[in-house]
Amino acid sequence: MTRFEDLSLIEPLLRAVREEGYEFPTPIQERTIRPVLEGRDVLGCAQTGTGKTAAFALPILQRLHGVPFPTPRHVRVLVLSPTRELASQIGDSFSRYGRHTGARHTTVYGGVGQNPQAHALRTGVDVLVATPGRLLDLMEQGIARLDRVGILVLDEADRMLDMGFIHDVRRVIAAVPRKRQTLFFSATLPRDIQALARDILTSPVRVEVTPPTTTVEKIDQSLYHVDKHGKFALLRELLKSPELARTIVFTRTKRGANKLAEQLSGSFIQAEAIHGNKSQSARERALENFKRGLGRVLVATDIAARGLDIEEITHVVNYDLPDVPENYVHRIGRTARAGAEGVAITFCAPEERDELAAVERLIRTRIPVRPVPRGIAQPAPAPRPTPHPSRPRPASPSFGHRPPAPRPWSWRKRRSR
Repeated sequence: MTRFEDLSLIEPLLRAVREEGYEFPTPIQERTIRPVLEGRDVLGCAQTGTGKTAAFALPILQRLHGVPFPTPRHVRVLVLSPTRELASQIGDSFSRYGRHTGARHTTVYGGVGQNPQAHALRTGVDVLVATPGRLLDLMEQGIARLDRVGILVLDEADRMLDMGFIHDVRRVIAAVPRKRQTLFFSATLPRDIQALARDILTSPVRVEVTPPTTTVEKIDQSLYHVDKHGKFALLRELLKSPELARTIVFTRTKRGANKLAEQLSGSFIQAEAIHGNKSQSARERALENFKRGLGRVLVATDIAARGLDIEEITHVVNYDLPDVPENYVHRIGRTARAGAEGVAITFCAPEERDELAAVERLIRTRIPVRPVPRGIAQPAPAPRPTPHPSRPRPASPSFGHRPPAPRPWSWRKRRSR
């Protein structure tokens, strides 16, 4: 079995890895670290939770360490991320893995004041982790300069496409030198993402750890057919089990997340909501409380379905089925991380049967159905298919009434006698 010592990493990085408690690289780390060290472009297709961040952070830090740090320092590595939470986690990873290398990094994202971010950039950093919107603001102000970037990383590229950032991403790429190393990571590879990869990668090494749309095998999936008015009662019933020790519940809307968190709190179940309308400080506080075990339920919209790396999540509950079937895969991927097992529970109301069908087509399997406990609103039976209507008969001129059928010839003949 391959060890980190076998991947040609330098001692400062190996020391940091040991301090993190890692001994063996994950498959994506084993297959990505060497090509990045060699300066190759990489196209990586892997779900979150596979160790992807370390797969690019470790070799990048080694490449930076191999060249004297410039004076003054300038951005030599740019990592683009779709969300604040993921950007923050990537920044933390560079901090932990690079603690013995002397590399400097900063993270910039919206929702907070830009002054500390601008100060860090003016002071000088080697690695910049950023969300596209805030980065473009800083570029337009002349604070963030990318003309000396030698390594560009696009993480969760498909998520940036889903969130409408693709044009911002192309604007940022246009500001980066064409002669560079590019690392491109995406959980799925839709056509637009493939087109972007072709435009910006040069003879990339392709690393595909798992098929892009398959679910994690160690996740125990189950399905409850329940009326929409019975969903909360069912969730409350399930949460009576101590097995649901750390649970993420996904809703379709921000308003629904707030309402559900309030309902749970009213039932003496400590829960907090996280979504795009929450301030950055509120989101960070909710995540920190959840990580520390101060609350056992985190209610989230799909913004939290990608990139969040929270250990020991026991259950994921799809309170609402997602509009985009791929998001089901990303949601349930919050559990069963780092080789652990996990449970994914899905509620399906009658009006969500189309979304359920789309999810099952995507994952190519039927989710096992479990009976709903007594006393919880049951859904009406699925409607039977409507038979194809027969061809209507042409109406007669007399206001649509059918004319009387002609009497048989034998009757007329008898009458005439």
